[in-house]
Amino acid sequence: MSSQFLSRGAGYIALWRTLVAQELAVRYRGTLLGRAWPFLMPLTMLAVYGFVFGAVFRARWPGMAENDHLGFALNLFVGLLVHGLLAEAVGQAPSLLLRNSNFVRKIVFPLPVLVAVPLGAALFHMLLGLLLVWGVNALWGSGLGWEVLALPLVLVPYLVMLYGIALAFAALGAYLRDLAQVVSVLVTVALFTGAVLYPRSMVPPMLAGAVAVNPISWPAEALRGVILHGQWPDLAAAAAYSLAALVVLALGGALFKALRPGFADVL
Repeated sequence: MSSQFLSRGAGYIALWRTLVAQELAVRYRGTLLGRAWPFLMPLTMLAVYGFVFGAVFRARWPGMAENDHLGFALNLFVGLLVHGLLAEAVGQAPSLLLRNSNFVRKIVFPLPVLVAVPLGAALFHMLLGLLLVWGVNALWGSGLGWEVLALPLVLVPYLVMLYGIALAFAALGAYLRDLAQVVSVLVTVALFTGAVLYPRSMVPPMLAGAVAVNPISWPAEALRGVILHGQWPDLAAAAAYSLAALVVLALGGALFKALRPGFADVL
């Protein structure tokens, strides 16, 4: 039984990797620069953030030197990378089954794997962005920090959280076509109520609770600490977030399983 379970799990992972690779290939097929775009996009965005907030607004990230405009751009960019992962993985979920209705009608096809494909493609782009931030910070920022090895302690719980949310929205989206518009608004709300554009220390006490429960707040701050400030994630906070992520995954998986029998009828 255990060997059969492991074999099936390995097959699902192989299928997921194939679908993610196809998704990335289709996205950049026919473009002039092709596979260079995943590298050029984060580089261009980081340069834009550095110019706008450093040279124009001369913004300062709390706790950093007033003239450290690069530090501001890097802190902001890390937060936007975290939000971008949510925006792509969760934002596509409500319409995912509708756009892939041919897979839905195949009883043997593992639909939960299909839900994880946008998450995998978004993770690929995010990792390239984080690698760029780490390199820039190593050359012109606080230096080379081996605390980056703690990256999985932050990313894995965050991915579990997003996958659970995506499963729930994908299942509900098959029945509620308006959910795509609702989720689009929620993604924008998450941007401004999470610790993306500002650190949590700036939030007034009366609003601190709303920022704390935002699923992107802890990953954004933890990733900044790991990549930019040489800080290992707080283990208690990581454990609490991981537990919450597992609960969300269990609930999302249960909802997806309960609603799946009707997918073919409504799509």
